[in-house]
Amino acid sequence: MPLSAEGTPHGAPAPKMRRLRFFTARLINPLTRLVAGRLPGFALITHVGRRSGRTYRTPINVFRHDDHYYFPLSYGSDVDWLKNILAAGQCSIRTRGRTVRVDEPELLIDPDLRALPFFARLIERWNGVTEVLRMRAAVRRK
Repeated sequence: MPLSAEGTPHGAPAPKMRRLRFFTARLINPLTRLVAGRLPGFALITHVGRRSGRTYRTPINVFRHDDHYYFPLSYGSDVDWLKNILAAGQCSIRTRGRTVRVDEPELLIDPDLRALPFFARLIERWNGVTEVLRMRAAVRRK
């Protein structure tokens, strides 16, 4: 999908939070990492850098529906953690104290954010979010 100069898909406006990305990455994320894997509505995503091979842990909002996990893209789709996951095709998340391997990443453009709970939908709509990453809980193979 081609990206605009702002790093968002052509036609998709950049979310309001995008301007705070540097501040969030340096100050908020280190604090959020301490609790994101245990709180409802949050997860700690573990992914591998597509160029560096380094393991990263990124706090993010997550909402589960059946065997799918939905991640609203509060900073848009031009973020390294998303590019890493799309390249790898899988990652793991720690949410509500459990570690889950997820795969089949799919970038959805949905201005209505139908997959999100009502209050999350309101907040993310206010932020201008129109994109969601959907992933399926990986099937355990014997």
